[in-house]
Amino acid sequence: MDAQTPAGLPASGRTKPARGARVSGIDRAIQILDYLRHTECPTSAYAIAKAVKAPLSTVYAIIDDLVDKHLLQRKGDGSLWLGPRLYHYGLAYARSLDFLDVATHEMQELCRAVEETVQVCGRDDDHMVVMAMADGPGHFRVISRVGTRVPLNWTASGRLLAGHLPDDERLALFRQAARNSPTGHAETNPAALSDASAAALKERLSIQISESDFSVACVASPICDPCGACVATMSIVLPEHKVVQARERYADAVQAAAARVETILGWR
Repeated sequence: MDAQTPAGLPASGRTKPARGARVSGIDRAIQILDYLRHTECPTSAYAIAKAVKAPLSTVYAIIDDLVDKHLLQRKGDGSLWLGPRLYHYGLAYARSLDFLDVATHEMQELCRAVEETVQVCGRDDDHMVVMAMADGPGHFRVISRVGTRVPLNWTASGRLLAGHLPDDERLALFRQAARNSPTGHAETNPAALSDASAAALKERLSIQISESDFSVACVASPICDPCGACVATMSIVLPEHKVVQARERYADAVQAAAARVETILGWR
């Protein structure tokens, strides 16, 4: 691991300066922001400095500057968290994405049609991340919200998001990504996960029951770009007994919604 990067940070978020090169202020700022995003909770300046392996005095100076610019905020106990300015940047970026606009519209339409919670999910290194979400009208509520990240092997979407990778890359990814789930029901064998991932993408359907949360099921279909890569998924999250009773209804609905996103974007 590079000496300048925080332990456990996803590869996609690391800055990797050349050996012997000084780390610039902007690189340090990115390391700090990436570390907070990865930990998903307010953290002390000392913990940040230790994680990014930088002198405490250097980190303090950068943090003060980021706080002044509202890129970080200090909590009442002195801990640090992402600042409100980042939220506005995120909104502006999201508005620029035709894909997310189209996927969110189809997500909401699917939510109304099946009257269940629907999510659009993507891949963040060896995790699945919830990109958008529409709550169903009933009393059933899911724990995951927009921004939630979970290991790829816990979810139906996670399998689909890796399905297009070459066999060796997919197997290596699941060797890295596989974790025991809270229910203990999620598959952790890398070879089994790799095979299931490829098969699910080919069938354009993945279903998991009680793997990440007890009595909760997920029915997902891939959204693939013109090259066949799964860039995101459309996913219905609902009580497991409903999937058992009406599997085809939910499978057909989510597959049709994912296909509409591809068609509207000109990907199929």
